[in-house]
Amino acid sequence: MSFTSTTTETIRTSNTLSSNQKNAPIDQQIANIIRTEHSLNIGSSIHFHDGADKEGVLMLPESSRKRLEDGGIDLSAGYPEIPDVLEIPIFVDEAHAIRAEDVPYIERGKNADPEKKALLGAAKEVIHLTKNVGTEIVGLQLADLTDQQKDELALLVAERVVVFFRDQKLPPTKQHELGSYLGNVEVHPQTPHVTGLPGATVIWNDFKLKKGMVLNYANANLSNWDPIRNKSIGNQTWHTDLVHEHQPAGYTHLHLDAIPKSGGDTLWASGYGAYDKLSDEFKRFLDGKKAVDPKKLKEFIH
Repeated sequence: MSFTSTTTETIRTSNTLSSNQKNAPIDQQIANIIRTEHSLNIGSSIHFHDGADKEGVLMLPESSRKRLEDGGIDLSAGYPEIPDVLEIPIFVDEAHAIRAEDVPYIERGKNADPEKKALLGAAKEVIHLTKNVGTEIVGLQLADLTDQQKDELALLVAERVVVFFRDQKLPPTKQHELGSYLGNVEVHPQTPHVTGLPGATVIWNDFKLKKGMVLNYANANLSNWDPIRNKSIGNQTWHTDLVHEHQPAGYTHLHLDAIPKSGGDTLWASGYGAYDKLSDEFKRFLDGKKAVDPKKLKEFIH
């Protein structure tokens, strides 16, 4: 499936086209030029090779290595795994075709007890961090939740926007299983992922910097962003995950393996709370409006 590192690097860094490439159909010639002149993997540079990265294993923080190895992830080939540049779409229609069809989906929160007795009753403590957003559940392991508790968690996330669990013993495989229960796990065609586990995206700023990537606000949501070191204004990085998709994401599951003693903060905001604070006149103005996402070919309701 993947080309060797040597072959792929040649494709990326060569400034000339082979005779076979020159004789290819025009669309293929354009694709070859784009692959030659641009790094298509998000977070990539000419120092990246497709496939599992040998140097990445040596850079792993001890806490991350332990979680991966305890969870049965084979690091012998390398870490993380970089998508094959030849499998990344070049043209807009190719990109939209990746997830252009309706996929069956069960809204797990609909099955939940509105009072969430199975989930909240099993917790040692439930802490609502603010009025509109954020709840911390103390004393539960995500890997041990029953289906009933998972359904109630889905409802709680819908109501509270973000839910926190500390000190989790949750290998990537179990994290992936939880995501598969809640919906269809997104496999991003451009981002590095846990070796052998597409869909478990790796967000690792130090790895990207080591590999020669110049970070900026445009890719900040794909890194552990440091606005001081990278000279960026924080409000440039606000985003909602995958709103441009044919079926936008219902959940994002972020597991922190290694975090700095200070900095590296991630903030969440409630759109529901913001809407509730608007005047009735402004709400009437907004209600029923549509917006156009520049990443999407057609209108959709924001």
